Amino acid sequence: MNWPVFFTRLGSAIVFAAIMMAGLLLPNPWAIFALALLILFLCQREFMAIIARIFPEENFPKWLSVLLQLGGLLIILTIAVPENNLFYLCFLLPVSLMLGAILNKKTSLIAGFTVLAAWLYIALPMGFLVSLRGIHFVLPLALILMIWMNDTMAYIVGSFIGKTPFSSISPKKTWEGTIGGMVLTLAGAAIWGYYSPHYDLIDWLLLAAIVCSAGTCGDLLESKLKRLANVKDSGKIMPGHGGALDRFDSLLTTLPFAFFYILWFMV
Repeated sequence: MNWPVFFTRLGSAIVFAAIMMAGLLLPNPWAIFALALLILFLCQREFMAIIARIFPEENFPKWLSVLLQLGGLLIILTIAVPENNLFYLCFLLPVSLMLGAILNKKTSLIAGFTVLAAWLYIALPMGFLVSLRGIHFVLPLALILMIWMNDTMAYIVGSFIGKTPFSSISPKKTWEGTIGGMVLTLAGAAIWGYYSPHYDLIDWLLLAAIVCSAGTCGDLLESKLKRLANVKDSGKIMPGHGGALDRFDSLLTTLPFAFFYILWFMV
């Protein structure tokens, strides 16, 4: 165990957790919306920077960054407040984007597809986050606590007994840590579900399984992107944790699967 790194990560995590809890627990609906926008802005900016490093010869015009953030905002509003009649406007986003990218003085087709990928990868999950908070505050809260438990327990177990590499994409991730994180997260979900007055125990266990599997895939996805870009961290906003994408990679891939499970089987 590298204790200096551990305590640096712990300090950043405490500040990070305070911001997250404020967005999740404050009764004002603008709190969760502000949290989603913060995550959206930071993650989309880092995602574009990573893809630009992967394709250094491609053109990434500055106006795309503005469209990226505005489009992400529109997507969140459309999902979180479906009665606002913005749904059909979202169809104009990809058309306008690709026309601008292709007709630009220096064709920016890769950049255009990058923006589309960012909306799917980041904006859609943030819309699901706000929407889940509207269904019941306990849903996004429980998902994020499970993600934290899975990540933290996998890190601790892997640091102490991890020996078998899990994937060449992320050499520091081990089978021992991954399995340990999953078992402890499922155990935590079982305790939560047993005492929670909201929803059934089996639902919490299945959500925990979604968190562990989709969250691990999200971590590997982001690690693959960083490897292709030849960077260690997606950014430097959180000491000991790197960038926003480093911290929210599991959440971004978990939310779509969890959202549709909740929508189909729990609501």
